[in-house]
Amino acid sequence: QVQLVESGGGLVQPGGSLRLSCAASGVIIGDYALDWYRQGAGKRREWVATISRAGTTVYTTSVKGRFTVSRDDTRNTAYLQMNSLEPDDTAVYSCGLGSHRGQGTQVTVSS
Repeated sequence: QVQLVESGGGLVQPGGSLRLSCAASGVIIGDYALDWYRQGAGKRREWVATISRAGTTVYTTSVKGRFTVSRDDTRNTAYLQMNSLEPDDTAVYSCGLGSHRGQGTQVTVSS
């Protein structure tokens, strides 16, 4: 049974940083491309970033240069390092692997 569990969210001031984790079980995370998504209150879910099987990364324009996606195959865990956070980054962040999605973790950027 594939399970994805996100953690690391919280409340942070504008300009601050957070690192989200996506721990996988029941699947080898490095065998698939992994996506990060976010959904703000009253908004549609938005794709944020992807790390391919080969480790290539791509980002949506609004986070490019501020967010970094990575993967630790020894821990079967992916990460989303978020720097220079802005209020518009406030959302529930979730990871996706194929057709599987985690429950998400809340990120709130506010002073």
